[in-house]
Amino acid sequence: MAVQMAPDYRTLGSLKNALQVLRCFTMEEPEKGVTDLARELGLPKSTVHRIVATLADEGFLIKDKKTHKYRLGLSVLALGGVIMSHLDICREGQHLLEEFVHRFDETAHLAVLEGFHTVYVSKIECKHPVQILTHVGRRNPLHCTSSGKVCLAYQSEEMIEEVIRRGLERFTPATITDPDRLRQHLRKIREQGYAVSLSELREGVASVAVPVRDYTRQVIGAVTVVGPIQRFGPDRIQLFVRTLTSVGQEISRRLGYYERRR
Repeated sequence: MAVQMAPDYRTLGSLKNALQVLRCFTMEEPEKGVTDLARELGLPKSTVHRIVATLADEGFLIKDKKTHKYRLGLSVLALGGVIMSHLDICREGQHLLEEFVHRFDETAHLAVLEGFHTVYVSKIECKHPVQILTHVGRRNPLHCTSSGKVCLAYQSEEMIEEVIRRGLERFTPATITDPDRLRQHLRKIREQGYAVSLSELREGVASVAVPVRDYTRQVIGAVTVVGPIQRFGPDRIQLFVRTLTSVGQEISRRLGYYERRR
């Protein structure tokens, strides 16, 4: 009879802490010191020091010899490359995204649903980019971005209620924070098949998104265009919607989705 080993909770705790350390590094804050990390995570400095030293030995962090601060290392990049090269939505959607950007000269993204966020997994920059802080790997809330709202609209009622229970954070005056208004807004998105966000996450930034489905018929992500709000007038939004819908449908088809005959 095989003997079941009891889980080593100290090891699991250390692993969780190490993963949380890696998540602390962002595009906005690419370098952090031990003190910064300890304060952010609420961990003892001695614990954080051991973690970052181990991560640095394995190439997941790099220490700046002058500032003594850390940044992500090439081992993270190598893992990211493996993920991106095998992520079906990227492989099937990249060329279609490039065609969209070439036609409209606006920045486009592919996003996937991950837990209670969407994550950008691909980005094609336009010729006249605007600094709107979007990048591959960025996690976005579900209630105030077009990619988030279009993904959330097709999830279960339980999922929608859990997002509401967790709190609808206000980022701008346009952010939807009323639960009933959000529920009504999501119903409209399901009916029309696309979502629009106008200054809901950041002032002056607009986006349009349509859903992407896989072979299980579930909405797993979105294709979205993002830019300055002055370039997103009503007529142009509708043009984006028509083109993005074709792109989203083609990506879905390539992922195995098919329309059932009635």
